[in-house]
Formats: sequence, C-alpha cells, structure tokens
Amino acid sequence: MSIETILQHEIAKFTLPFLLIFFIVFAIFEKTKLLGDEKKQLNAFVSFIIGLIFVSAVFPKVIVNDMILFLTVALVTIFVALLLWGFVSGGDLKANFLSNKYVKWIVGIVVVVAVIIALLCSSNIDLGILNYPFVQTWSNGFWTNVVFIVVIAVALALVIGKKKAE
Repeated sequence: MSIETILQHEIAKFTLPFLLIFFIVFAIFEKTKLLGDEKKQLNAFVSFIIGLIFVSAVFPKVIVNDMILFLTVALVTIFVALLLWGFVSGGDLKANFLSNKYVKWIVGIVVVVAVIIALLCSSNIDLGILNYPFVQTWSNGFWTNVVFIVVIAVALALVIGKKKAE
C-alpha cells in the first residue's frame, strides 16, 4: 500500500494547474499592460477567471501537465549535460561553445522540434503515415544506423572545418 502525499491528493490536481495558469496569465497581463497600466485588480480577476475555466476543462489540463513533465525532464537533462561539460572542458561554455552562431541555430532548431514532438505526443495526435517509418520491424536498426552515421559525419565536418580554419 502506498501512502498519498499532499501533492498527490485530488485537490492538488486542480490547485497546482490553476495556480500555474493564474500566475502565467497575470504576469502576461502585467508585462503587456493589456488591460491598463494601473489595473492590478482587473488583471488578477481576469487571470482568476481564466484559471478557473482552464481547470474546469480536462483535456487542456492533461496537455499542460504533460508539457510540464517534459519541461522538468528537459531541464534536468540540460543541467546534467552542462555539469558534465564543465567537468570535461574546465572552461566557460559561452567562450568556447556558444559563441559559434551555428551551434545557436542547431540548438534552437532542436528545441523547437522537441517542443513540437512533446506537444503532439501529449495531445495524442495520430500522425498516420508519418509514423510508418518508425513502427516497422526494420526501423529500430535502420534509425540507429542513420543516427550513428549522422554523428560521425558531423564530427568529421567539425574536424575538417577546424583544420581549414587554421
């Protein structure tokens, strides 16, 4: 028998999403001054109503819960990657890695693709024919080899690019 904590209680399943939406909408209203400059009570009231409407609908709440789970896993993964980078390089990440504009573009594209995939998965959208190459019996080995070849090609391109720059 497992013991239920206060964060797993049924009330928390409604209060936490409500508070999240309430504070995000309130912050947007305060930053954009959409309802006026000095209207904190109006911003809070409209944010309260939007939060209540959000909590009353089940499907958007499920999507936001899944996206928050994706965000927490992504943040922990990035933290571990940056921690390992610091141990390995011993240097500043901005000085020797993030100064490259191609790295910024690649990271930006990867983030956008990851968010789109997470949103599609959390909303249970069936992609139909787009899933076909990934659910076949041969797809596991094929995609593993494709990723392996791409990683080797990128590594070679970086090495050759550095030698030409020198």
